[in-house]
Amino acid sequence: MPRIKSAKKRMRQTKVRTARNKTQRSQLRTAVKRVRTAGTKAEATKALAEAASLLDRAGRKRLVHPRTAARQKSRLAKSVATKA
Repeated sequence: MPRIKSAKKRMRQTKVRTARNKTQRSQLRTAVKRVRTAGTKAEATKALAEAASLLDRAGRKRLVHPRTAARQKSRLAKSVATKA
């Protein structure tokens, strides 16, 4: 356990940020999964819009690496385009 005041504060901040990141990462993964499991092309397109938005935000906020976000968006868009 930290003894120094600044270290205690840092620990509190880390706890809050970890919880926030965990929630956002979970939402992101769920959105990506919805695109992949969508039955029709219309559903997939709608889910892709939401997932792309979340991926953009996650990349901006450094929740995931920006290039990782771009790559995932590209791959999801490609899979939606090939859906029948």
